[in-house]
Amino acid sequence: MNATEVNEKENEHSATDSIKGANPFVGLTPRQVASAFGRWAGQMARRPKVIASTVADLATAQRQVLGGSSGIEPDPKDKRFTDPLWDGAVWGRVTRSYLATRNTLLGTVDELDLDEKSADRARFALMQIAEAVAPSNNLLTNPVALRRAVETRGDSLVKGARHFAWDVRHNGAMPSQVDTRPFEVGRTLALTPGSVVHRTEMFELLQYAPTTPQVHTRPTLVIPPQVNKFYFLDLAPGRSFVEHAVAQGLQIFMISWRNPGPDQRDWSLESYVEACLEAVEVATAITRSPDVNVIGFCAGGITQSVMLAHLAATGQTQVHACGLAVTTIDTHAKSVMNMFVSERTATNAISKSQRAGILEGRSLARVFAWVRPNDLIWNYWVSNYLLGKSPPAFDVLAWNSDSTNLPAALHADLIQIFVDNSLMQPGMLEVLGTPVDLRRVTIDLYVVAASTDHLVPWQAAYGAKRSFGGETRFVLSNSGHIQALINPPDNPKASYFVNDEYPQDPQDWLAGATSHSGSWWTDWVSWTQDRSGPMKRSPRVLGNKRYAPLDPAPGTYVHQR
Repeated sequence: MNATEVNEKENEHSATDSIKGANPFVGLTPRQVASAFGRWAGQMARRPKVIASTVADLATAQRQVLGGSSGIEPDPKDKRFTDPLWDGAVWGRVTRSYLATRNTLLGTVDELDLDEKSADRARFALMQIAEAVAPSNNLLTNPVALRRAVETRGDSLVKGARHFAWDVRHNGAMPSQVDTRPFEVGRTLALTPGSVVHRTEMFELLQYAPTTPQVHTRPTLVIPPQVNKFYFLDLAPGRSFVEHAVAQGLQIFMISWRNPGPDQRDWSLESYVEACLEAVEVATAITRSPDVNVIGFCAGGITQSVMLAHLAATGQTQVHACGLAVTTIDTHAKSVMNMFVSERTATNAISKSQRAGILEGRSLARVFAWVRPNDLIWNYWVSNYLLGKSPPAFDVLAWNSDSTNLPAALHADLIQIFVDNSLMQPGMLEVLGTPVDLRRVTIDLYVVAASTDHLVPWQAAYGAKRSFGGETRFVLSNSGHIQALINPPDNPKASYFVNDEYPQDPQDWLAGATSHSGSWWTDWVSWTQDRSGPMKRSPRVLGNKRYAPLDPAPGTYVHQR
């Protein structure tokens, strides 16, 4: 697929993409969805011509469905209707009738006099309703579930009832996404050898053991997001970013954040920036390098960007080059992340976390799930309850279920960054007594974004090119937010786009980009090696006299619940 085809595909799905999410830091409540639906309903009530046109269109579409002349077909990627049973004379009409109704309902939004954000909210609310009432979600209108009930003599329904009861008691009435029993951190996950060489109240610093006779002199510090545990970057042998980087002769250090509780409510963005600065100091002391390279992921990339602005403002040179992975820099880029964000919703979200001391990881996980309801909710509703199947055992989903909290102060700071778009506005944000001006960060920058990312649209990550002052290499990987990161070189589906020209409009950049097969990991390693100094003999031991190894990797903080 070339860049033009990707661009066309994005335009084709732009309506769907615009209704898939909400900002996980602000949250999503039934009241917000109901309000969006109510605004749509109110506008419909004032447009009798739209109602009449909609009813007529729907009647025509349903007559075509019943007469067998409808051209509506399920999306080939829509897993709900892939079983051949859905193609039969009866069930095929049920499917097409549903799709016709859904499409007509969503199409009404474009006929109303709604501003862009209200229209997006209305589509989101209508889509939540439309997906919930899909025939695949109901036992009586799901032929696959009915067949399985007959084949198992009702055992599938008994098992489904048990799964439902368990989820009501133990999973907040949300369908379980994964069987976590086969996975254990330190035994089947996060296995790259290394040691904890420094521990504070806020983080552990891991140093990974070299696997090559020689290593580059300048180390690389990895800054993971505070909203998840770090080991998605060290998932399993053959699927580990850390393992791959170490195998290429890079000295890798990794921050492992503590999972905060209410007692850590005052940990702010400044606190995390100070922690990153401390990790840089330890890495340079152990490797005897005057500086390090860094790469930040998602919210860790936001923290890293603020740290780099502080170093630039104070004239410090401890960081030689940096990377940003799926990191939102321009929060006002058209994005589903800010669909429900307003001053009022932001204030309410901040007040709620301040009362609790934290934003609970489970709350974050719920919002992430409703961002993609078919994939992350209804898919498991059907599989677990209607088909009576156990959730799959999948390492990425096991990691995803191992959620963490955000301290209230950091939560408030991140929300303000999203509301104010302060990383794109020099001097609006101040940290550690210095203004945040990314233009003063003139070191080399590597940025990777994901083409189908529903949380950090790649256009928002492209903002780094306009805001940072150094030479930038922007790479657009295929796949979504996490899939793009867990992307080993032997992945046959892996690909990425590059373009050495950087126009103001990200769509213009994409139009001129060229596709490369393989993983961005390989591209990043090559870029980083060029900025990691000469080779030297690999250290025989980890740490040093001052920073002696404390525990084997993956450390102790990663096990906190």
